[in-house]
Amino acid sequence: LMGYDLKLFDHDSIALKDGNISRMTINQREQFFNYYHRIKSDFDSKNLIGKSLTEWKYQRYMKDYLATTRSLDRNIGRIIDWLQKNHILQNTLVIYTSDQGFYLGEHGWFDKRFIYEESMRTPLIMRYPTLIEAGNQDNHLVQNIDMAPTILQLAGVTVPQDMQGVSLLPLFNTYKKNETWRDGLYYHYYEYPGEHHVYRHFGIRTNRYKLIRFYGEKNFWELYDLKNDPSEMKNIYGERANNSIIAALKNQLSQLIVQYDDEEAKTILLNDK
Repeated sequence: LMGYDLKLFDHDSIALKDGNISRMTINQREQFFNYYHRIKSDFDSKNLIGKSLTEWKYQRYMKDYLATTRSLDRNIGRIIDWLQKNHILQNTLVIYTSDQGFYLGEHGWFDKRFIYEESMRTPLIMRYPTLIEAGNQDNHLVQNIDMAPTILQLAGVTVPQDMQGVSLLPLFNTYKKNETWRDGLYYHYYEYPGEHHVYRHFGIRTNRYKLIRFYGEKNFWELYDLKNDPSEMKNIYGERANNSIIAALKNQLSQLIVQYDDEEAKTILLNDK
């Protein structure tokens, strides 16, 4: 959208209906309008259509997105400097993460929400010298629901039993090791219809495979071998040679659906049988 996504509004009064803009201070708003008025004037002068318009919108959106990321990095640096200055950096857990990842044209998409790797994978960088050695990397399957149990355990607070995530402390490389860990991640997106128009789907992601069930408006399965097809370009669900893999993944998927108490997905799988 020219206004909401690209911030190129036809009139300032329309822009002010956006909560992100209306909450700005007068000085912030002035800088915002001065910056985007110049971009809007340049855009209007080009009279772009078709492919040229699509390419311009993509570049404009990505530049804003990456500028936001750069600002985030810069301000995280300020926080780290403050912690260092006040002599508490060594005893502070710093977590750098985000919500879902973002498509930069992969699969022909922008934004996120699909279970495919680009939006399912998210950054997770943690700094805590007491338990994490610098430069250490870990490939275990973790989820954002693990953040709260991790912080609570580190703070010495009992983790409520109704929390679905698990603490990541056993994965910290100087913490006492726990060989038992999850071997599959569950995903469910159900916001349809909506402005992003992503069909509802759920699925499981293991270290090797990803099984996806689209439902509702479109009903079909997808299966990807992440070892041989990391970009998820070939759906191998219908290939007979994969029947045993599919059966095992469906069984594992069913267990996760029960574990996370997802009644909608449970009903869909029961109707598939």
